[in-house]
Parts: sequence; structure tokens; C-alpha cells
Amino acid sequence: MQNYLYNLATDKYRGLIPNLVKLFLFILSLIYGLTVRILIFISYIKPCQLNCKVISIGNITLGGTGKTSLVEFIARYLKRQGRKVAILSRGYKRKVTRYESGVRSYEKMGDEAHMLQMNLKDIPVIVDVDRIRAAKRAIRNSDIDTVILDDGFQQWKIKKDLEIVTIDATDPFGNQHLIPRGILREPLSSLKRAGMLVLTKTNLNPDIQDIKDFLSQINPKAPIFESIHLPLGFYRLGKSQELLKPQDLKGKTVTLISGIGDPDSFENLIASIGINVGLAFRFPDHYNYSQKDLEKIFEAAQEKNIDMLITTEKDAARLGSLQLIMLSSLQFLVLRIELKLIQNEEGFYRRLLGLYNS
Repeated sequence: MQNYLYNLATDKYRGLIPNLVKLFLFILSLIYGLTVRILIFISYIKPCQLNCKVISIGNITLGGTGKTSLVEFIARYLKRQGRKVAILSRGYKRKVTRYESGVRSYEKMGDEAHMLQMNLKDIPVIVDVDRIRAAKRAIRNSDIDTVILDDGFQQWKIKKDLEIVTIDATDPFGNQHLIPRGILREPLSSLKRAGMLVLTKTNLNPDIQDIKDFLSQINPKAPIFESIHLPLGFYRLGKSQELLKPQDLKGKTVTLISGIGDPDSFENLIASIGINVGLAFRFPDHYNYSQKDLEKIFEAAQEKNIDMLITTEKDAARLGSLQLIMLSSLQFLVLRIELKLIQNEEGFYRRLLGLYNS
């Protein structure tokens, strides 16, 4: 059902019945839009002021825009500059919803938060649905001077020092309808709140000038930065310290496994390295894999004589708890990527550091 509704929202289904369903979804999107506007108005009457710098990184659409990669990028940079940083995450789709300190498992953190904690071992990642409570806990217990809100654009109750919105250059706004008719989480006019706009995956869409012009019309004051996702290399599942170079896999034929918001970008990035995609298995975003899922994938790969499987780091968090004994004859690799700014990088850093001079 989730996939069906998403395909309707992205206009992949056409015909009489889909069009009737779309009409119903459009009516629901009007109600949703009104509700969002009311909530934003109420939240902005008296937002919570935290005793630290607050940087929000979020998006205006459903699906993978690369915001978590930007969270990691900014957290690393501020740490190098001597700032005491904590990342706040809601822990989407985690299996344990109560707050627990010091936990590092996927079940208790959710896949994105767990991935961040594994990659940023010296930066606390605090998982709590209540971001205000999480921020106060971080400030009290860890002497934090900066919190980064992962997926924070819809955290209207918190006063922010910098609002950064990531926009997928390959599909910036879908059909420009609000959910459930489209993929917009807020009206496009909400982009006026942004202090910075970051276009992601620009290497997968060479023609972004129209997107930049459109964004400048909505928010002429917000600088627009361009970024790409670079493949750093591959590591075997469970052995993240041993990195294979991307060129080591050039010419190989692989099976891809992904349960993310934007599987196209993952698959296109693999192909851009010169790796042949023999099979590609797509699952819903944040999908909880079962042992049976993996067994079917392994069997299909073996039937095609493919001895190498590749997944994303976000998926690896959800796969790590499964028994992979049948992998004795297969290589199971994880793609590690890095966000890189490709234009006006110094301007981006100046904007971040300027927060601490005011």
C-alpha cells in the first residue's frame, strides 16, 4: 500500500481508477496543507529558545534528499573547529521508542541515527521524539554549545540560528503537490524560512539552473550551494575499517539491495563507477529486512552467477542483526559515500562560523 500511494503521489500510475484516487488524495492534501499552516502559525507564536546554537538540516519533500550526509558533513567540520556538537534525531522507525542513554543498536536508534553514530563516534547522537527535551539533556550532561537537528525543518517549536534545507537536484519538488497527492511536506512558500539551500546529487543532473532560478524567486536572500555524493569506497558488512577503492570493483557485475527513499540515485552512482548492475532489489524506505528476504536475494544472485552484493550504509544498519551464514560464497559490500560541496565552499563555512560571532 505504501508503494502504491507513493507511486500515485509521483504520478507513475495513470488511468481512470488512479486518476479518481488522485482526486481524492488532492482533497486530502488541501486539508493537510491547511493543518500544516495552522500548526506553523501556532508554533511560531512562542518558539523554544535553547541555550546553545541550533542548526536545523531538513527537507521539504518525502524521500532521500541527502540531508543525513549533510548532517555528518557539518558535524565533522564544526568538531574540527573546536565546537562541542550533538546531533538530535527522532530515530525514525526504531523498534524501541522510549529514551535510553548510551545505546548504539539499530533497534533502539533507528537506521539513520545508528549510521551517524557509527560514523561519528566522538559526537553524541541523541535519539528522542521530543527534540527540546533531547537538546536540554545534551546541554546539561555534555556541555554542548551546538545542536544539529537531523530532519529539523518541520521542528517548528524550536527557535533556530540557521535553517538549512536540502533539495534533491534529480527530483526537487515532485509534482509540487502536498502529501498525500504529492511529495511536499510543506508548501513551497515555507522555503522562505531557509537561511541556506543545498542542492544535492547535482552530479546526477547537469542542468540545475532552472531549479536555482526557481528557488531564488521563492527566497532571494538564501544562498544556494551545490553538492555531490562521492563514492569513497566499499567495505565488507561488519568490517567498516577495511575500505576497498571504487576502482577495485570497476567492471564487476553485482546485485544491489536498497531500502531507501531514492534508490535511483544509489543505482546510478554505482553505475557511474563502472560497475555492472546485474540485479537490483528495491524495498520501501527504512524497510526491516527478514531472513527470508535475504535468502531469496542470495538465491537469485547465485542463479545469475553473481557473487557480489552491494547495499547502502543506511541499509547495513538494518542488515547487521541478521544471520549471514549463507554468505560464505558471496561478498556483501557496503557503499560509503561522502557529501562534497562543489561551489563556494568557503562561503558555506563562513556562514556556519558566523553563527558564533553574533
